[in-house]
Amino acid sequence: MGLWKRITNLVSKLEPAKVEKSPMDLSVGDICEVSLVTYEVKGSVRNRARNAVVLTIQDGNAIAYLHIEERETVRYALYYPIDGGLENASEVPSHIEMDDTDYYLEEQYDGTVISTGRTPALQSGEQSVWQYQSDDRKLLRIEWQAGRFTLYEGEFVLNGDVYVIRAS
Repeated sequence: MGLWKRITNLVSKLEPAKVEKSPMDLSVGDICEVSLVTYEVKGSVRNRARNAVVLTIQDGNAIAYLHIEERETVRYALYYPIDGGLENASEVPSHIEMDDTDYYLEEQYDGTVISTGRTPALQSGEQSVWQYQSDDRKLLRIEWQAGRFTLYEGEFVLNGDVYVIRAS
């Protein structure tokens, strides 16, 4: 390498370091690991007002939903879809007993969501969410959007159990 080339390399601007994606920034096609299981992100439903996202993730044929919400700290919950429904969004109870587990309403909120990829939320728009927790920390989530209910059972995931493996 010539002297001129070495001087040019010293003076040239360095490329900025590539910023790593956090789980909150994952999008369709990215790969993540949750509790030692590798998933591909198939879709996302983002609620920017709450700084939250629900990622549709898939491992083989198994589909799950990773809820990530950033408040003082980042909270993760992994949900699986369950069959069931309610008749009216205005009559969602504050206590639900299901499979010998009592769930108590922890939080209810409404907001505008942006949906991309394959998600239960077929479109972007207004969504209502009810989040429940049982005494043994099991979770239940009910979503209502465009006249349709979707129910999920889940559990909290430790922050150290969620990793970004490959981001596009």
